[in-house]
Amino acid sequence: MSKMVSVAELSGEIGGGRRPQMIDVRTASEYASGHIPCTVNIPMDQFEARRKDLRLEDGVVLVCKAGSRAQMVAGWLGSNAAVRVLEGGTDAWTRDGLEVVTSAKTRWSLERQVRLAAGLLVLAATVLAVSGVHGAIWLAMFVGAGLTFAGATDFCMMGILLARMPWNQARADCTETANPCCGP
Repeated sequence: MSKMVSVAELSGEIGGGRRPQMIDVRTASEYASGHIPCTVNIPMDQFEARRKDLRLEDGVVLVCKAGSRAQMVAGWLGSNAAVRVLEGGTDAWTRDGLEVVTSAKTRWSLERQVRLAAGLLVLAATVLAVSGVHGAIWLAMFVGAGLTFAGATDFCMMGILLARMPWNQARADCTETANPCCGP
């Protein structure tokens, strides 16, 4: 089990001038929808490849929405005393009324969009099949095969298609302001 740090402890450290490296392990779109100032985004699926980006000498605080993904990533790092997990994640941070940086209007993560679209397609296809539309079962099988392929190869055509939808495109008013605490 990784060492936890509360929102109050972390904000106190930051207010006192201590600057642990804060890593947000959520997807890029989740990060853009609201993150703690000075966090660096290293999505969970990229973490092992970017492990050398960590500054363990300064201490590292892992952050996600509620804490579970950050705990999983901390487990990958072993029992390193320099690594802590923000208890309650960004949800707890915002509940305590602390600032978050928003660089995009709130969007659902691409993974969540894929789960919703795939679930709706399978549900609709099975309802149609049970209602007597015999060919509809093939749609459910196709979606299931696509999800299986995506899981095995990390290539998701539905995710690629959804990423091109207008609601997932960058907006002209989405700019992140520079924050002096982020440093090198």
